[in-house]
This record gives sequence, C-alpha cells and structure tokens, in this order.
Amino acid sequence: MTNYQTAALGNGLRIIALPSASPVVYCGYQVNAGSASEQPGEEGIAHFCEHVSFKGTARRSALEVINCLEEVGGELNAFTTKADTVYYAAILKEHVGRAVDLLTDIVFHSVYPQKEIDKEAEVICDEIESYNDSPAELIYDDFENLVFGGHPLGHNILGTADRVRKFTTADALRFTRRHYRPENAVFFAYGDIDFDALLRLLAEANGTNVTGFGGPVGDGETAGPALSSYRPQTVRTDRHTHQAHVMVGNRAYCVHDRRRMALYLLNNILGGPGMSARLNLALRERRGLVYTVESTMVNYSTTGVWSIYFGCDAGDVDECMRLARMELDRFMSVPLTDDELAVARQQIKGQIGIACDNRENLALDFGKGFLHYGWKKDITALFRDIDAVTADEVQAVACELFPQERLTTLIYE
Repeated sequence: MTNYQTAALGNGLRIIALPSASPVVYCGYQVNAGSASEQPGEEGIAHFCEHVSFKGTARRSALEVINCLEEVGGELNAFTTKADTVYYAAILKEHVGRAVDLLTDIVFHSVYPQKEIDKEAEVICDEIESYNDSPAELIYDDFENLVFGGHPLGHNILGTADRVRKFTTADALRFTRRHYRPENAVFFAYGDIDFDALLRLLAEANGTNVTGFGGPVGDGETAGPALSSYRPQTVRTDRHTHQAHVMVGNRAYCVHDRRRMALYLLNNILGGPGMSARLNLALRERRGLVYTVESTMVNYSTTGVWSIYFGCDAGDVDECMRLARMELDRFMSVPLTDDELAVARQQIKGQIGIACDNRENLALDFGKGFLHYGWKKDITALFRDIDAVTADEVQAVACELFPQERLTTLIYE
C-alpha cells in the first residue's frame, strides 16, 4: 500500500500526507460542503463562498491574500463540486508554513465584507453567463437534474445570476459556519515534507493540538433530501444552437457498489478518452458525424450517473442515436472475448498510471477519498479490482443500464 501518513487534531481536523521527493508541495483543505449541501433558496452559495473567501480575513485584506503566496512564486486556487469545496496551494517546500497559515486563515477566518461581495457577485455572474453560452457544458447539469428528479445533486453548481446578486455577508457566514468546521474537513499534502513539522504547523494555525486519527465524515450530498424514484424521460429544448447537443443515460451505482468497477471498465471501452473507444470509432472515425463523443460515469455516496454525450449537425441526430444504440445493444447481447477484456484492462490501467503522474490531480484525488470515505488511494489494489472484473459482469451491467426504456434523453436543438 502507498505510504500515506495520517493524523488528527484536537479540533477534529484530519490530515493525510503522501511523501515524495519533489520540492513542490501540493496542499490544502477539502471541506465536506458542495452544492448538494445547499438548502432551498441557497442554490449557488457553496460556489459563491468559494469566491468570496479570498476577499479578506480577520488578519488579511483581499490584496494580502492574493500576494501572500504569489510573492514567493506559489499558486493559490479553489473550486467547488457537488460534494465538496477545495482550497489548495502549490508551493516550494520551504514555504509550506506560509501556505498552511494562509489556507487556514481563508477557510476558517474569512469575514466576507459586503463591499467585496458586491464586486465579486458580478464576476460570478459573468462566469454564469459564460457557462450558459457553453451548451456542451451546461447540458451535463440539465441532464443530471432530469436524472435526479430535482434533487440537489442535479442542481447547477453556479446558481443563477439573480440569486447570486442577492447574497450577503450574513448568507456567507451562515453557510460557512454550518459547514466550514475543522471536523468537517481534511488537510492534504503531497511532496517532500516533514510530517511531524506539518502537524505542528497545522496545530499552531488551528490553535489546537495533535490527538490521533478521526474517521471519515461522509459526503455532503448525503445530508440532503432522499432521492425520488428514477423516471426515464425524453426532453427536447430549443436553445438555438448551431449544433445539436445530445445526452443519453441512466442512474447508475454509488461509490460503494461493487458493480461500479465493471461499469468503469465498460464505460472506458464505450466512450473513454482513447480514440479507439467504440463510440468514437462508430460516430467520428468511420462516418465523420461528430467532433466530440464520450461517455462518463460519476459515483456519489448514495447513487451515481452514467451518460453518453455528443454534438452534431441537427440533421444527424437520429443517425448518431441509431449508431450509439447499436453499440449499446452489442454490449448487451455479445460478451467481451478474453482478448477484448485483456486489452480493456491494460488500457485503463495505463490511463490510470499516466493520470497519477499529474501530481496536483493525485493530491486532490487522495484528499477527496480520505475526506468522504477514509480511503487511502491504493493503485495496486485498484488494479487488482480491475483484473477481477469478468466479461459476464460487464454484460450484466450493460443489460441493467442500457435498455432503451430505462434511458433518459436530453437534446438541445
């Protein structure tokens, strides 16, 4: 197993670190609060708080926040997902103390001044309008809203411009006081760092002591209302786009369901990033009908979603749908051969290995797994799970998820 180091502070904050020889350290806080944690009327506030947390703390002005790491060549960033909000830095190892102090200040001591909120709200509204002008991105949220029946998991992370312009200091404080708590977060670090020294820095920044290890805190999406029963539907929306944009898919498996590994392999064969993916060969390479076609899967704590996306000329939608349907039917009716399964396993393991070479993404990934599930990312164990998937399991998943009558379809035209 990979040599992770873990501990916890007296205030409940958990820490996970992965040593490496690199002098560049990726570190940060992952908070168990995303858009799925929002209450009715708060849609968009998780992302809003991510933005305005940089606008001043009890100790620093907005300009001092910006300059703190940049003056030593470091980088500071943040993002919001449906399950969490992440604040992180890339810094040379000699400046880790500076990063720990700044990140702790931003996450737990931001003051959200209204004058800064009023300015930043317009920046967020520009982001929302840019997103609305990108149908290939927007359709994913609209599709998940259909699949999840209006549950917070399906909501657009950004919210609406009208609502964002109404958020106040009080709104930001209410949301962050509810969720931005040490026991609801982890601190992750990846690089050439002394773990004991890191613990001392974190204990000092948090005003507490090192105690041991705490368990996972769950997933922000589990705190919302229960999911309604899945009801497949077909929706066509006139968005006056040059291309038609199409998504087809189904509810799928939660992160704890062992079938997700068979779907992981199946999804990669069908529409993964390789040019040899079956949908890419059928729609693009052989017929030139699309520029982009892909299939994706997302696993949450209680559910999941699998989907196909493509963009094409409006007159080619039916033909693309027919060709995609043929590929789905093929998985349902014909099991993978031993050779096909071996190639699929080798391909996805190679992709995982290359992806892990991106140190920033790996740090973010193992931090997330530790936050929600107490996992320590183990590539060797993951490869064993992939090797254990059988052709019968792949076909069984296809027969469960791919039947036409179980699919939801969303078309922008």
